[in-house]
Amino acid sequence: MRTVMRGLVTGLLCLLAACATVPTTGTPAEPGPGEVLNGLVERYFDELMALNPTAATMYGEDGYDDRLELTPTPGYQAAMRELSQRYLDAVRAVDPHGLSDQERLTRDIFLRERRLELEADRFPSRLMPFDQFNGGIPEILALYGSGASAQPFRTPEDYDRWIRRASQFPDWVEAAIAAMREGMQAGVTVPRVAMAKSVPSLDALVVQAVEDSPFYAPVRHIPATWPEAERRRIRDEMTRLVRDTLNPAYAKLRDFVRNEYLPACRETVGWSALPDGPAWYAQLIAWHTTLELGDDAAASIHRTGLAEVARIRGEMEAVMRQVGFEGELKDFFRHVQEEPAFYFERPEDLVAGYEDVRRRVNAALPKLFSHFPKADYVVKPIEAFRAEASAGAQYQPPAPDGSRPGIFYVNTFNLKAQPKFGMETLSLHEASPGHHFQGSMQIELTGLPRFRRFGGYVAYSEGWALYSESLGHELGLFADPMSWYGRLNDEMLRAMRLVVDTGLHAQGWSREQAIRYMQDNSSMADSDIVAEVERYIVNPGQALGYKLGDLRMQAMRRKYAAQLGERFDVREFHWQVLKDGSLPLDVLEARLDRWAASQQDARP
Repeated sequence: MRTVMRGLVTGLLCLLAACATVPTTGTPAEPGPGEVLNGLVERYFDELMALNPTAATMYGEDGYDDRLELTPTPGYQAAMRELSQRYLDAVRAVDPHGLSDQERLTRDIFLRERRLELEADRFPSRLMPFDQFNGGIPEILALYGSGASAQPFRTPEDYDRWIRRASQFPDWVEAAIAAMREGMQAGVTVPRVAMAKSVPSLDALVVQAVEDSPFYAPVRHIPATWPEAERRRIRDEMTRLVRDTLNPAYAKLRDFVRNEYLPACRETVGWSALPDGPAWYAQLIAWHTTLELGDDAAASIHRTGLAEVARIRGEMEAVMRQVGFEGELKDFFRHVQEEPAFYFERPEDLVAGYEDVRRRVNAALPKLFSHFPKADYVVKPIEAFRAEASAGAQYQPPAPDGSRPGIFYVNTFNLKAQPKFGMETLSLHEASPGHHFQGSMQIELTGLPRFRRFGGYVAYSEGWALYSESLGHELGLFADPMSWYGRLNDEMLRAMRLVVDTGLHAQGWSREQAIRYMQDNSSMADSDIVAEVERYIVNPGQALGYKLGDLRMQAMRRKYAAQLGERFDVREFHWQVLKDGSLPLDVLEARLDRWAASQQDARP
């Protein structure tokens, strides 16, 4: 691990020694504030990766692939707190005068993040190290060990690094069990109804035959060109790893959750039921939305959600009349759930359908965009071991060096949860021009500090992805009324989230009340609704960023189009939104205000 910087003076001396060019004569030039700032935030990122090596692997940072962070331990929490405080003090000491606009943006974002992290440190999230949605290290390790994710398996040394990393999992399990027992005593547990869903996922990773384990998959891809002795050694060590280390560790964690933790888990589902829960939920709203919404934030968001749900219902009813359906909207919901023509019968046909959407969208993107990511993406089904507890789709960004494309994961567990009419919308959101487009372009911004290249905000990234859905008509999609209904159905989901998330965590809603509300206002499959509600239960506030981010981006586009008139170029607007990576929404709008003013001042 890199040496920890002890104090600002020591850090600056190290920075000068490592980065500054020392003249052969005369006094060394004192670094300017921009150089000091950039050096500090880069050193911060190095230390952050040393504390979070699995994230480093995802970001393509070399040298961390054999390590595993013990996230549930008090020592890990203390180290993260010390890191944030030390660099908050150091960057705060950098004089903003003399910084470029981009450097000042970096300073402001960095200070904001560290302050919010330190505010969140008072809440005992460590005591809930994983659940059915936030799979934590158990799920990350399974994904990495499958050989189809970020962990490289290209050389014998790669296999050895993986074996060293995975061998540390029993230590993580011991730390997690200790933390959950502490949570049981403190009344800080995952709700029982949600945590129960983690047992099948853990059980799927405990196998009778080593060859049936997802962790054995990389063995099947050992190149035949490697020496036979090396291949045999790796195969034997991987077999022992699964049989003697991973299988027992996952079984121990599963048994603890099933036999000891679940009976002690709380029956309540809202964050307000936890110690200091209302303040904790308020902090999560601020973090996920990046908006200053005041003391009435949850109630205000709830009202916005109710208004959006009513508006979208009206548009759904218009589609229902357009396709000639007679009856009430609830009857139409049932019709689209039950009509076989709206669903595939084979998982491979669903994946192929998304490939077709991918080709059509990519061909139309130049209408609305002038800049494009270098990386491509592929469509894959979500792995069987985690499909039942997963959402309908997920996106994994590409490797920063281009060695691995982005992955648009489609859940084929329940084909009745994947209607054909929703495919265009879901692809726009998860792939291009949504998450793949924005996420890949951000990673490719090599001139930005790494904490900005690889960091992000829900309200920006998910707001952008939801905004991307609205571009379907302009891209030549939604020609069929039912495809437009699919767009409305997905938009309804994001609007309902505003109502349900705040209902669960601030207004005392039950799980069943939240499920009924979503059933009454959409044609989503019941399995998807249950998974969504249980996601909000364990991940409060996160789902608010989607619609609130989209509403702010839609408002910005309207504002600048009206302000600039004929000078407004939607392709340039999109580039301005994307060019600096993920930003807090208020920071983004302030920067776009300056851009719009510059366009007005420019000569025609």
